[in-house]
Amino acid sequence: MGFLDTIFGVINDLTWGWALVPFLVVLGVFFTAASGFIQFRFFKRMFNVLRGTDEDNDPTKISAREALFISVGGRVGGGNIAGVAVAITAGGPGAVFWMWMIALIGMCTALVEATLAQVYKRTDENGDYRGGPARAIVSGLGENYRWLASIYAVCLIASFAIGFNAFQGNTVAGAALDSMEIPRLWTGLALSALTGVIVFGGIHRIAKAADVIIPIMAIGYIAMALIVIVLNIFSLPAVIWDIVANAFGLREAVSGGIGAAIAQGLRRGLFSNEAGLGSAPNVAATAYVKHPVSQGITQSFSVFIDTILICSCTAFVILLADVYQPGAEGIDGVALTQQSLVEHLGGWTQYFLTVAILLFAFSSIMYNYYLGENALTFMTENPMAVLVLRLAIMGIVFLGAVAPGATAVFSFSDPMMGILAVVNLLALMMLFPIAMRVIGDFRAQLAAGVAKPVFDPAKFPDLDTDPTAWPDAPGAKAAAAKA
Repeated sequence: MGFLDTIFGVINDLTWGWALVPFLVVLGVFFTAASGFIQFRFFKRMFNVLRGTDEDNDPTKISAREALFISVGGRVGGGNIAGVAVAITAGGPGAVFWMWMIALIGMCTALVEATLAQVYKRTDENGDYRGGPARAIVSGLGENYRWLASIYAVCLIASFAIGFNAFQGNTVAGAALDSMEIPRLWTGLALSALTGVIVFGGIHRIAKAADVIIPIMAIGYIAMALIVIVLNIFSLPAVIWDIVANAFGLREAVSGGIGAAIAQGLRRGLFSNEAGLGSAPNVAATAYVKHPVSQGITQSFSVFIDTILICSCTAFVILLADVYQPGAEGIDGVALTQQSLVEHLGGWTQYFLTVAILLFAFSSIMYNYYLGENALTFMTENPMAVLVLRLAIMGIVFLGAVAPGATAVFSFSDPMMGILAVVNLLALMMLFPIAMRVIGDFRAQLAAGVAKPVFDPAKFPDLDTDPTAWPDAPGAKAAAAKA
């Protein structure tokens, strides 16, 4: 174990330690500039998916809205509650500003990777769509790059399906024990059983569950934060000034000053919104949409929801209270958020926050499982492999819940995600010209007055696309009419 810890430590240092965060930032800035700030140009269209006006939904398919909520459920988690508190404690209020900045840039990266996932998606034997970075690498770069796609798939299973699900089980059990005194064993059994009910229903049941859980979770948490903001409305300008002043070193709140604020804001923001890490595109590919860019815009919106909305809610709850003291040590993480809420609205909020954490964690478990399933089906078509994975996920969640010390075994998750992100970013760099061609097609149709652009694979004969995945294309309709 000591040898493995050393190996994983070296991988973590080579990825998250110094290379990956600058790589993500620079690439995000490049994508934003090269695409003409596309995430801002299409910002208004992002809200159409919530109203269901941007696409013609097929009840037999995963809708754009359902895919959005699955990815939001995966992105929104402990990082939005505990992670923001850690960023503020270690980097000062200025860290919040840099979280906002990395989210605005990451919205473009999310749009590009989701667009590519849609372009190269495939229709499976059940009529559902599957795709993601692994399939985009093989279809976009060729079979000679299958080894790179396989590395990606293995890392996705190891980090998200195994490691992070153990941590989520531990988070749920710890919250239930601390606030409700429910033994870990009972929480583990209940969580494992509920996980089984959802994952054995496949992506459709996951989508239906997310379509209910995520709006309740997000709206409830945002509503509570808005109550706090309204009650402290006259203090809000000072808090916003503190965030900006600390971000640019005009007022140092912690040792390290502006450097600590930037480092914490960027890292926590990237961990939270996952833009560029290559996870969310696996879900983006499942959606039935008329054009790949439509789902790219939708996934860009999920980054906005995660960081600009929900992370900001946590930040304002903390900074409008007196619990947080700049530079002081002691209370941090979820306890800081919890005690800040209690100061604002009373003791009952600690139970509300526990329920929020439970919903956040469970939505992440569903999301993490599907990422693992998608990676596994890329590696093998044996249906028994999926059955084994579903049973294993139930066991992993149970293990993480009942054995707090056992989660140390899953310390490989962060370095595996580091490799995952590096592979995804390399692929994005090589496939970016293709994404720009597809984005150009979307823009051209809008300029021609087409309200709902349609992707036609026949316009891109050099791309290895699946025509059956685009039933709205003119060629597909003509072929169906002849048949």
